[in-house]
Amino acid sequence: MSNQNTRVDVRVGVGVFALNSENKFIVGKRKGSHGADTWGLPGGHLEFNESFEECAVRELKEETGLDVYDVRFLTATNDVMPADEKHYVTVFVGARVKDGQKPQVCSSLSAVRFLISELGCVLTRDS
Repeated sequence: MSNQNTRVDVRVGVGVFALNSENKFIVGKRKGSHGADTWGLPGGHLEFNESFEECAVRELKEETGLDVYDVRFLTATNDVMPADEKHYVTVFVGARVKDGQKPQVCSSLSAVRFLISELGCVLTRDS
């Protein structure tokens, strides 16, 4: 950080690998916030007293209109960005999109699409 007296709070973000029945996962083109005009996973900030899974369901619904099931923790990263004076713990969860749904462009995204993935095996194994 540029100023040793500046306090930067650590934030918790949740990113969602939401797979459809073809094992394609959704990405969205961000607008107006960190990562504007880049493609990324739907997700957002964890709210007080919210589980990772609850956050994933809420953020995915807000950003894409999709309903999901089989929501589960996958991994987490510790992301320190000194140049931006930001520090995030990012939790990644996997989920299955309920059949017959198509993503809509909502809230913080300017476009959405499904990409081909090999992640289906992660969400179908016994755990």
